[in-house]
Amino acid sequence: MPRDRRPIARLFILFCWAALSLFLAGCAQTPRPPNVVFILIDDLGWMDLGVQGSSFYETPHIDRLARQGALFTQAYAASGVCSPTRASIQTGRYPARLHITDWIPGEGDVPGRTFMQVQDRDELPLGERTLAEAFRDAGYATAHIGKWHLGGKGHLPTDQGYDVNIAGNDRGQPPTYFYPYERGDYVLDDLRLGGHEGEYLPDRLAQEAVGYIEQHAEQPFFLHLAFYEVHTPLEGKPELIEKYKGRQPAITDDERFSPLEGRRRLREVQDHPTYAAMVESMDTAVGVVLDALDRNGLTDDTIVVFTSDNGGLATVVNPPTSNKPLRWGKGWLYEGGIRVPLLVRWPGQVTPARLATPAMSTDFYPTLLDMAGIRENRAVDGVSLWPALQGGDLPERPLFWYYPHYHTSGSRPTAAVRQGPYKLFAYLEDGRRELYNLDLDIGESTDLAAVQPERVAAMDRMLQDWLAGVGAQPPQAMPDSLASQDGP
Repeated sequence: MPRDRRPIARLFILFCWAALSLFLAGCAQTPRPPNVVFILIDDLGWMDLGVQGSSFYETPHIDRLARQGALFTQAYAASGVCSPTRASIQTGRYPARLHITDWIPGEGDVPGRTFMQVQDRDELPLGERTLAEAFRDAGYATAHIGKWHLGGKGHLPTDQGYDVNIAGNDRGQPPTYFYPYERGDYVLDDLRLGGHEGEYLPDRLAQEAVGYIEQHAEQPFFLHLAFYEVHTPLEGKPELIEKYKGRQPAITDDERFSPLEGRRRLREVQDHPTYAAMVESMDTAVGVVLDALDRNGLTDDTIVVFTSDNGGLATVVNPPTSNKPLRWGKGWLYEGGIRVPLLVRWPGQVTPARLATPAMSTDFYPTLLDMAGIRENRAVDGVSLWPALQGGDLPERPLFWYYPHYHTSGSRPTAAVRQGPYKLFAYLEDGRRELYNLDLDIGESTDLAAVQPERVAAMDRMLQDWLAGVGAQPPQAMPDSLASQDGP
């Protein structure tokens, strides 16, 4: 009598159905949210990378990152100095709206000037929502490593949404770049443990970042890695300094520097050995972090952003870099002070390209949340760059800057607006206006204000309306008793 095989067939069908159901359920699972590694460099100029055109500095790791992702050729910091830009990154808001318009704590008043220094905030208000808070509330682990400069005790990264803070404080530069990271009473205490003689700060911060990545490889994380380099003090590894000394062109200081303009000389060429050594060490540290993503299988699941907080330090005595062809540098609202490198990589998601789309540091907040699929009903000043990163276009919009302060670089209280290729400067002391077409004149050498008065008037109205709308703090006149004294 033949054996009834129907029960076996039914079991086989049930088994196959169960296996298929499990497979389909696995396919239907929500993909893991992307990690974010946000790399912020201090004082790195627009021309300080090989991919940007530097022939003296060596940045192979960052150049490779640029080839793998999107490079914005017209990216801007929201200020020509550090703290305001850092605040804009954290919040997506303009520094003028935050009332953080100068580096913290800023300069004091100097007799002989037209205005007193604006008394802006010395910390990022706790009521402001930060990127870290948004990512933490979405289930991310969050960490800040490196320079903070947005407030001290009570306003540190761990008070602003970061689970971890390593080496972040209220200072704008390290005591020194070499272990034990101590100068006078200023010490990076949390880096004393585990350090060793000769250890260099970017190397240490990169290793701290690698440790964090390895510890959190199984969960989404937001890592804000803010290197202190290439800010002063100018200190490089001795062997790298010697390397670049051997590459300096045989030119005189009269050829190396421009004629005096005011009280400053600008460096015409990039050939400072110590600065070049610092740039190379910074690039190496970035490479260490990128290698850690590769080694842990996280590269395809991680958004990497690389940028700077303002333009290169090109406007002091013996300035260390040149921002040519851009005009001036840190502290100014000319392009040399605010145009910065910006690279974004997310393999398979971000289209590798050179993008001429104007971008600003206020855009990072909405962009990163958009890319991570995090939705918030919160008004910010920036816009999401995600459409441009996917090969699309963004509507044209004006960009604004406000620096109502005096800076050691020689810059004076100024506001500016860019609309399309045109950029208008409004000098607050004397009411002077300057207009430039950046498409035709990236060096801002030809002032068009006298020949385009209607454009000047329209852009000036736009700028004044914006200043009123964000509640910008106006500078106050210097008392007569001090204004009449000899100025700087």
